[in-house]
Amino acid sequence: MPETLISYDFSKPPEDQAIKPHNRWHPDIPMAVQVKPGDEFRLECFDWTGGQIENNDCADDIRDVDLTKVHYLTGPVGVEGAEPGDLLVVDILDVGPLPGQLWGFNGLFAKENGGGFLTEHFPEARKSIWDFSGIYTKSRHIPGVSFPGTIHPGLIGCLPSRELLDEWNKREGALVATDPDRVPPLATLPYEETALMGQMPETEAKRAAKEGARTVPPREHGGNCDIKNLSRGSRIYFPVYVKGAGLSVGDLHFSQGDGEITFCGAIEMAGFIEMRVKLIKGGVEKYGIVNPIFQPSKVDPHFSDYLIFEGISVDEDGKQHYLDAHIAYRRACLNAIEYMKKFGYTGEQAYSILGTAPVEGHISGIVDIPNVCATLWLPTEIFEFDIRPNADGPEVMVSPGTDTSRTSS
Repeated sequence: MPETLISYDFSKPPEDQAIKPHNRWHPDIPMAVQVKPGDEFRLECFDWTGGQIENNDCADDIRDVDLTKVHYLTGPVGVEGAEPGDLLVVDILDVGPLPGQLWGFNGLFAKENGGGFLTEHFPEARKSIWDFSGIYTKSRHIPGVSFPGTIHPGLIGCLPSRELLDEWNKREGALVATDPDRVPPLATLPYEETALMGQMPETEAKRAAKEGARTVPPREHGGNCDIKNLSRGSRIYFPVYVKGAGLSVGDLHFSQGDGEITFCGAIEMAGFIEMRVKLIKGGVEKYGIVNPIFQPSKVDPHFSDYLIFEGISVDEDGKQHYLDAHIAYRRACLNAIEYMKKFGYTGEQAYSILGTAPVEGHISGIVDIPNVCATLWLPTEIFEFDIRPNADGPEVMVSPGTDTSRTSS
């Protein structure tokens, strides 16, 4: 097994660890550990909230989670010889939960606390707990489904340069300024109070926290891409922006559907990841790289039968939009949810299934004006009953009263 370079005492909060994680992006965050090209190593990771969510049947913690603290990232890992303009090649060798923590969670965030892809339809907080058995998972809150996970890091990337950080803050600040009171906001801007800057000295950390980029969106360096197929056996080519590269990782998922549509949309977990790193000198210019390039795993679970739900660029009120892929995929998701409700699921349960199970999202057509055709591929094998249409009509298979956990008030 590769050497564990960073491990945590999960009975303590992230702020109290010997090697602290970080929850902002900034070029001056010190390297936590050093490796050489060709090295294989293991890192442990908090769940993305830093332990704010508990294994119980109440969704108060989802409702009240402090999203200014996320995501907690392990690293940065400095790579000897890495220089701006290089490509950092990262092989994901293994990723999984830790012994004694064989569970994860999925959440529907309250609209006022971030919401999700379908927040106008599901504005209240919900939670489902998922137990792991080897590569399989099932939930006491969502009966009738069991599936193998596509275990992967939701968030992985390298430290930005000063110039790139300034560009992020400039363009995202300008976006928020167009509608500063929007709920949820148009972007998450720097927020000093809850910033954790890794091993940065306190005085310097206070300065850097005022401009440190939040970890919520994906950007040119990678970041929170939430690509479900980056599981064991995958490879990523990251542009390097600072000396040493500064590779950080977190937000581990046991499973996820394309789009991570509930926002807390995967099965979130604490766990470990094992990686190997190499360098392609001058690779950014050689290959014209702007964003990372990914090679998916060859060992992901494969399904042979799907129900495919279509959505087009016509919103829920019947308004026609022009080639709007966001609306088209939303309608595909809503169509799948309405279908699953016929078998006894609540809307919230069906929504959680689409966030956690390895569903596939596709842009099937994007040139036929005025409608994009987006499709959601729901694998039928994840269900413990036959969910396919038949002449007798749907049979209610889920017991009334079962539901994702609710808030106490």
